[in-house]
Amino acid sequence: MSDYLINTSEDYNNIYQKSTNDLEEFWSTLAKDNFKWQKSWNSVLEWDFSKPEVNWFQGAKLNITENCIDRHLESNGDKTAIIFEPNDVNDKSEHISYSQLHKRVNKMANVLKGIGVKKGDRVCIYLPMIPDLAISILACARIGAVHSVVFAGFSAAALSTRINDCQCEIVITSDGSFRGNKILNLKKIVDDALNDCPQVSSVLIAERTKSKIELKSGRDKLLNNLIKNASDSCSIEIMDSEDPLFILYTSGSTGKPKGMVHSTAGYMVGAGYTFKNIFQYQNNDIYWCTADIGWITGHSYIVYGPLLNGATTIMFEGVPSYPDYGRFWKIVQKHKVNQFYTAPTAIRALAKEPIDFVNRYDLSSLKVLGTVGEPINEEAWKWYNKEIGKNKCPIVDTWWQTETGSIMISSIPNVIESKPTYATLPFIGIQPALMDENGNEIIGNNVEGRLCIKFPWPSMARTIWGDHKRYKETYFSAFKNKYFTGDGAYRDEKGFYRITGRVDDVIIVSGHNLGTAPIEDAINEHDLVAESAIVGVPHEIKGNSLFGYITLKQELDSEESLSDIKKDINQLISKQIGPIAKLDRIEFVPGLPKTRSGKIMRRILRKIAHRDVNNLGDVSTLLNPDVVKKIIEIIIK
Repeated sequence: MSDYLINTSEDYNNIYQKSTNDLEEFWSTLAKDNFKWQKSWNSVLEWDFSKPEVNWFQGAKLNITENCIDRHLESNGDKTAIIFEPNDVNDKSEHISYSQLHKRVNKMANVLKGIGVKKGDRVCIYLPMIPDLAISILACARIGAVHSVVFAGFSAAALSTRINDCQCEIVITSDGSFRGNKILNLKKIVDDALNDCPQVSSVLIAERTKSKIELKSGRDKLLNNLIKNASDSCSIEIMDSEDPLFILYTSGSTGKPKGMVHSTAGYMVGAGYTFKNIFQYQNNDIYWCTADIGWITGHSYIVYGPLLNGATTIMFEGVPSYPDYGRFWKIVQKHKVNQFYTAPTAIRALAKEPIDFVNRYDLSSLKVLGTVGEPINEEAWKWYNKEIGKNKCPIVDTWWQTETGSIMISSIPNVIESKPTYATLPFIGIQPALMDENGNEIIGNNVEGRLCIKFPWPSMARTIWGDHKRYKETYFSAFKNKYFTGDGAYRDEKGFYRITGRVDDVIIVSGHNLGTAPIEDAINEHDLVAESAIVGVPHEIKGNSLFGYITLKQELDSEESLSDIKKDINQLISKQIGPIAKLDRIEFVPGLPKTRSGKIMRRILRKIAHRDVNNLGDVSTLLNPDVVKKIIEIIIK
């Protein structure tokens, strides 16, 4: 990335200074020197958070796939772009070169054009983690269609809601998907969803499981047949800088999901620049992010970020526990992975298993480890550092959101030191502020507040599809002229940031603001605790009291043993945070309700604790919906 590569702490300080002292000059030079444009911009940035309106690189013309694929062909056409690692350990990996990717994306783009898809049309993609997913995304971008990927584990109801919200007329899916030892019938889910989506005119079906499926005449088309006959040459659609690239839905704290709209140029610059620096990617490294492309992490750090940098990126179809808990480490050894990026949920699950699942594999190729999705607790961080990184791999604990498009706060390997449970320092160009409840910025260090961002950054979402009013109310109404992240954060004596949890997960007990993350960290230090989640329940004296849901690493039959653990937990909390944070009620549960990306759904736990079990909303989209019923049976005795 030209003069803006960050290799030392001095680089970071100098470049960060440049990016804040003259924000427009910095981003203009970076964008001009590192990306291909069909036409340059008239203005770098126009913005007004009161509306809110943000325009980056106004007047510029480009196509993101030219930057992801075409520009690498001359010098790196034979280089592997994507390694596909299938669910079945006995199936061969597939290596797709940049030249092959170019042809396959062009063919898919021509298929879409052949069924009438044009610039600005929305295309829903409901596919498992197979190459067709990345290829479909890039094919949409090549012809200017707006892709809307829905995680292929969501229910028919969740899928139809998203299709209808952005009025997709085209759906791309597959006959089914492999997930561990299960085969899921995706086509049946799509059929059920489309009962409520009369506007959908075409469904393209990729073959994956070879399951028997029903084809609806006039609507359903087998993708293999169409691709076979399609040309592998397709010119790019020239896009305006602010044309939508994709819509990605994120759960709202209330009801209807929010369709976050990301624009073409700004997203490209943010995803490309963060990937290169935060993972310290070098030519010929093998990079692996274990996320699903159905989430923003997969968009930015499996597809766009790596390909913008001419990297080799791994797509993994399976799960970390199949055929056994060594699967991740087997893949690291097999492909000699250099950068490994996963979620704290996965790390905690793997840390519970015998260490032999790790030790049987050679992990010496690893150079950088990363975590994403939620703050990582100290116990998991230490296990990851010692057992996977062998105390020699920096850990980047990345904080960002679907709404931000790219990483916002993170350490940088060998540049900004890692600190357990801390995201550390803002990335280049990102200007955070901690705010108090009265809307005043909290200055200095060793302080805690609500995390806001003061100035625009290129990859920020521009709106919520079809509901700009909600976008303004959700992100720009709490604090004047600032983007409010919804998170609380602590800034230590060095200026390092630690995310303390969603502000709606900050519980006021006897006048004290208690973030759930530090309390959960303390609980998770207990040798027998696998995971925990804290919610607040009304208390007639304190205002709120703390209610803890705890999962254990092993079953304990004795009530006496469970009672001892409860005492130990409160002693740990008292020691690390203070007696004010001790739990009034502790319940041991078999698991915690989680989204598919691994986030604990505290909203559901809060309702159960409040005994409001008839208003939980749709739990079918959870990773583990059955656990909700089991928790209710335990709590509502």
